[in-house]
Amino acid sequence: MRELTVVGLDVDGKHIICESAQPGESFLLRVDDRLRAAARGEAVLGRQAEIDTEVINVLSPKEIQARIRAGASVEQVAESAGADIARVQRFAHPVLLERSRAAELATAARPVLADGPSVKSLLETVATALVARGLDHDATSWDAWRNADGRWTVQLTWQAGLSENVAHFRFTPGAHGGTAMALDDAASELIDPDFDRPLRPVAPVAQLEFEDQPGSVEPATDDPVVTPTPTRRRRPPVPAWEDVLLDIRSGGRR
Repeated sequence: MRELTVVGLDVDGKHIICESAQPGESFLLRVDDRLRAAARGEAVLGRQAEIDTEVINVLSPKEIQARIRAGASVEQVAESAGADIARVQRFAHPVLLERSRAAELATAARPVLADGPSVKSLLETVATALVARGLDHDATSWDAWRNADGRWTVQLTWQAGLSENVAHFRFTPGAHGGTAMALDDAASELIDPDFDRPLRPVAPVAQLEFEDQPGSVEPATDDPVVTPTPTRRRRPPVPAWEDVLLDIRSGGRR
């Protein structure tokens, strides 16, 4: 094994010029990841392992845009692929604009109710529902993404106290703004025109009248407490024995 001496960097910047001990014998050494790893004292991957790693970590612009269009964020795509976030952002930008535009169009869609599309738009319906609940309808955010079947899912996010709430709708573009169909319970409640009606109406409690019972105590008030005196039923007079024998009432004559 011959020892080579580094002479310098080639003009293309991708090769290192080396010479052997014999005069006039030069070599070009390609600068790649394996050379860099060897210079750092790290283990050098085999060529097949290196290719596999590159395939996993490098996404094509089309793959990046497909993931973003399906709802992933720039950070999620970059982290999952081990790619540079700036590169992902560059290809994701037009798709993010497309998603934002779809969410904006969905707010003008007509919510689909049990008896057909609503007269109000989705934005008007949601704002009315949130205001009726004492929430800020301006503190909301809208997002949209395209599913594998080509249809749009729209997500509404709003804050209620310390909790973040979400509702999802199926947006179908069309005439008069298209339609928006609820996909979960939160979305159904927001577009329900009777959402503010109690689920179980409470009937008024009948006022019952209680008769005074002997020994009952009246509630304390500012007026002096008056305890009703129980009335005793008089017993019928019992005739004396001589009256019974002589058939004479008490105090009378024969």
